[in-house]
Amino acid sequence: MPEISRFLGIIIAMYYRDHTPPHFHARYGDAKIEIAIETLSVIAGKFPPRALGLVIEWASRHQEELLADWDLAQKHQTLNKIDPLE
Repeated sequence: MPEISRFLGIIIAMYYRDHTPPHFHARYGDAKIEIAIETLSVIAGKFPPRALGLVIEWASRHQEELLADWDLAQKHQTLNKIDPLE
């Protein structure tokens, strides 16, 4: 699973040729979630509230880049890194 960003102990990644809807995966310690890119809603998993807020804030700033990476992942091409939350 290619890592596309990392910040504050949170790792953001995407699988190649993953199922729809377009989404990304986030890990924080033992917690894992999947977030739909277009709606920024949790579609699987559970995260601590503060970490979830940080992921949603980051994703809202990078939705276009996330969708571009989703398209690349569907074509099994190299994903672009996305700037971390600062």
